[in-house]
Amino acid sequence: MINQITLSDIFMVLGFSLSLYACVSNDVIQTLGTFLSTTREKPAWLIWLFASAVLVLTFVWGWYVDDGDMAFGRLDRIPFAEHFYWWHILPPVILIFLTKKGIPVATAFLILSIFSSGTVISLMLAKSFLGYVMAFTISIVLYFIISRPLEKKFLYTKGKPISKWWYVTKWSATAYLWSMWLMQDAANLYVYLPRKLDFAQMITTLAIFVTFLGWIVYKRGGEIQNIVKLKTNTQDIRSATIIDVTYASILLYFQNVNNIPMSTTWVFLGLLAGREIAMYNRLRFETQKKVYKHVAKDFTKALIGLIVSMVVVCLINHFDVIIKIMHVYLHLD
Repeated sequence: MINQITLSDIFMVLGFSLSLYACVSNDVIQTLGTFLSTTREKPAWLIWLFASAVLVLTFVWGWYVDDGDMAFGRLDRIPFAEHFYWWHILPPVILIFLTKKGIPVATAFLILSIFSSGTVISLMLAKSFLGYVMAFTISIVLYFIISRPLEKKFLYTKGKPISKWWYVTKWSATAYLWSMWLMQDAANLYVYLPRKLDFAQMITTLAIFVTFLGWIVYKRGGEIQNIVKLKTNTQDIRSATIIDVTYASILLYFQNVNNIPMSTTWVFLGLLAGREIAMYNRLRFETQKKVYKHVAKDFTKALIGLIVSMVVVCLINHFDVIIKIMHVYLHLD
């Protein structure tokens, strides 16, 4: 006998689909952002096939090695919800709205916190802020060293023919970063689904993922892509390659620290902030006011996204209490 589809099942599937689209739309800047900027002359279908191939290989390998777990162990401390309600789909809906406004939201907090305990949320916050500080520090040191011998050369040779070796390296770096991000953010993508999926379920979710990815690549990242475009020389394939390898290596490190999910957005913004400050101090390519304005603007946007995420989660987690309070005040008699 076929199991009857319940309203909870519908909200579960809808939550997964919306979360998948929302997270990739918001976070694509971190992974495919520089790739999209440096491959403007390439057809969208080629970029889509490349990104889809890396995606499928990463998740199929993870599913096989982890015995059906699509989240690479990131959801071990976050239990699967027994029932889903309409308010469970609010976080991804709000995330889609904020992405349209170009705000880089910490998707891990907005999506995962409604299913997590206070302890897990605190650990996520601590790990994410540590990620920002670590990425910021590594970026400042790295670009203080390489700005003059490398980045200065890239700036002065902009528009001139580039060795084919850089193109091979860039595509390889993108595959490295894209796979690292998928492993780190898999928790945000699969938190709405059971912790173990069979083969058919795995294929179905990947088909949905690939479809959404095609739309995002077609739009070339959308509004939030401007955060990458405004940074110094990020559309140069050589500079973009260095960014990708550095960022992916930091994510790889945090994957081996523990299985607590974290905000990759904060790591990425910390990396860009350190890069801009170091390059300004070494090359003086912009005015000090403009450099620090961009850094502060990105940090403020991320902070606003975090605050909105926490407010939304608080309202959802205390929804029943809020309803009771409203009922009392509306029925004073």
